[in-house]
Amino acid sequence: MPFRIALSGINAAAAELRTIGNNVANATTTGFKKSRVEFGDVYATSALGVSQNAIGSGVRVTSVAQQFSQGNIGFTNNNLDLAINGQGFFVLNDGGVPAFTRAGAFQADRNGYIVNSENQRLTAYLADPTGNITGARGDLQLSTADISPQATTTIDVSANLSANATTSAPYPALPVFDRTDPTSYNNSTALTVYDSLGNPLLGTMYYRKTTNANEWETHLWVSNTTGAPVEVIPAGNVAGQPARLNFSSAGVITSVTPSVGGTRRVDYGAVNPLTGAANMLFDVNYTSVSQFGSPFSVNALTQDGYATGRLSGIDINETGIVQSRYTNGQSRALGQVAMANFSNSQGLRQLGATAWAETYNSGAALIGQPGAGSLGLVQSGALEGSNVDLTEQLVQMITAQRSFQANAQVITTADAVTQTIINIR
Repeated sequence: MPFRIALSGINAAAAELRTIGNNVANATTTGFKKSRVEFGDVYATSALGVSQNAIGSGVRVTSVAQQFSQGNIGFTNNNLDLAINGQGFFVLNDGGVPAFTRAGAFQADRNGYIVNSENQRLTAYLADPTGNITGARGDLQLSTADISPQATTTIDVSANLSANATTSAPYPALPVFDRTDPTSYNNSTALTVYDSLGNPLLGTMYYRKTTNANEWETHLWVSNTTGAPVEVIPAGNVAGQPARLNFSSAGVITSVTPSVGGTRRVDYGAVNPLTGAANMLFDVNYTSVSQFGSPFSVNALTQDGYATGRLSGIDINETGIVQSRYTNGQSRALGQVAMANFSNSQGLRQLGATAWAETYNSGAALIGQPGAGSLGLVQSGALEGSNVDLTEQLVQMITAQRSFQANAQVITTADAVTQTIINIR
């Protein structure tokens, strides 16, 4: 009977209209992926198959398939908002059960875990205490603890000592070095160094030219607010015996005395910073010091220590590495966002709230780092919008409406034909 055939068409059109309605309703849902209805015709079969002149029995919905095309990426003011540019899903921990999503609207909960609005935790490759990314996966957590200070152990000096500098008396009758007497040295430069408690101390290096050709002395003093400046003696020397820098006739440093294994570095002996911290040991690298005819200048002066610091911000790069920034200028990796891909994304089971679960049809989750293999990259401070095209959906809505009307007309026509037959006498 045409009634059942037309009814199957009405049901199919209604299913398409519901699917379109769901797409339109989620046109502004973050990370939403539109669906389309796929149909198949229906034929009555016997043990020997379908007759050559068989008439179909209608239509049925074979699948409501999601379309995982890329949505538009819009930028936000939240560093924890993440968007995926390319294939893949964020991996979530939903109470011990993995879930997958493209919606990257994350925030930190009261314990520092990165979660979404459903309180599902973001999974990442975790970092060890020194900031190295490991292969272990777990819930990404922001640490609000202060970063421990680090004492200065290495100082790198990049400077030019003027070849035109003069001495004040014939060597060795140079005046006794006195840091308070500028006439007893040629130049000085200073930087902040840190003890093991993170206290900032002023380290000052003094330079004076000797009467030996192309030779300079260098003195290192450390001072702080709790005590008088303390001279730091090169290892193996006695008080008042400074380190010496020797240059070639081309102005290139050739040696330092005393040196560390023939290098252009000087090890300074232990010095008490007078702050209650451990004694400090310095290794000063003079490799980049020159003696040219230009005036004294300092190009760079760096050291490896820092004070304690508090968490001041979070940065996430395109490969998903989460870097924490601290008030002392340091940064440290907390982890790397994990992503997953599937052999058949359309086989995923929808969980709602723009999340999916792995199924047999989807295949096992292939988890890796952003940018590896077929996985896309991460955009921080952005969200991926819905991939619904409203214009397209409205056109399909008109088509589905016409199909519904046409099938309803078939029922009307079949009813009229049936009524005519019944009225035959």
